[in-house]
Amino acid sequence: MRLKYLIVFLLVLALTVSFAGCTNNSKKLTKINFVETVHSIFYAPYYVAVSQGFFKEQGLELVITTAQGSDKAATAVLSGTADIGLQGPETTVYVLKEGRDDYLVNFGQLTRKDGSFLLGKKPEPDFKWENLRGKKVIGGRPGGMPQMTLEYILKEHGINPKTDLTLITNLQFTAAAGAFMSSDADYVALFEPTASLVEKQKGGYIVASVGASSHEVPYTTFNARKSYIEKHPDIIQRFVNAVYKGLLWVESHSPKEVAEAIKPFFPDADVDLMATAIERYKNQNTWGTTLKMKVEDFDFLQNILLDAGVIKEKVDSHHLISNTFAEKAEK
Repeated sequence: MRLKYLIVFLLVLALTVSFAGCTNNSKKLTKINFVETVHSIFYAPYYVAVSQGFFKEQGLELVITTAQGSDKAATAVLSGTADIGLQGPETTVYVLKEGRDDYLVNFGQLTRKDGSFLLGKKPEPDFKWENLRGKKVIGGRPGGMPQMTLEYILKEHGINPKTDLTLITNLQFTAAAGAFMSSDADYVALFEPTASLVEKQKGGYIVASVGASSHEVPYTTFNARKSYIEKHPDIIQRFVNAVYKGLLWVESHSPKEVAEAIKPFFPDADVDLMATAIERYKNQNTWGTTLKMKVEDFDFLQNILLDAGVIKEKVDSHHLISNTFAEKAEK
């Protein structure tokens, strides 16, 4: 394990030198209007890229806004309010199916698994998904990847989401934890650090990882309008260079070190609690060490969309994926 960390650390060091030629040496930074779908430890590598100065090394300054939903983040990018977005790539499928010429293209994969955890009102060391039958479960937004992934898992375990349990899907992302603790709901799906916080407060207990129970897909991606990528390939490349260094930094550092690095983004969160959440994500290989996407994984994501009934047929995944920038960053 130490040898693995040493190799990754040396790679980060080498990248610092190799990216130097790409860095804007002037003091003026290029501002990028960037929108994230939610504010979560789930996106730790990109926060690390900011806190460790990797974007500044590339001559970029991120102006970050939080949309509170992939649909809202996609709208911001499509309207030009944001240059680059971080959201579920299902939105890029929806946009392409609308027939837009200037659709959204995914140029980097940040997370490769669902980042939510299922919490119950009591510990369940021998938890089985079949335990949800007949229960009341607080899920996510209809049409969003968290909810569709949860429903896909339920179906894989022989549970009909419409008839075999009560799914609550009309709550805001930020309201789910409070609603769970103050209601008669039996389970809730929460992202970190909220999941660990609820558990620390004895308001619930993590019984399963949704990500570990599901298939690998490009769960959260960086994307931009096709025209923006064509007009600003240098900016996209520098952006990817920075995030890639963030990925490697997370891989080569302990959960506690990562937590300390991103603490400025979560000023009210406890560092030890954050470290616990990061360790959970690292253990299930949420991030990995590449931004490249696999067509077969994107196709499987579309299988989930088909199963959820939000699309009637697939689009050509090749139209929505560009690995060019990630491949160049990783050379």
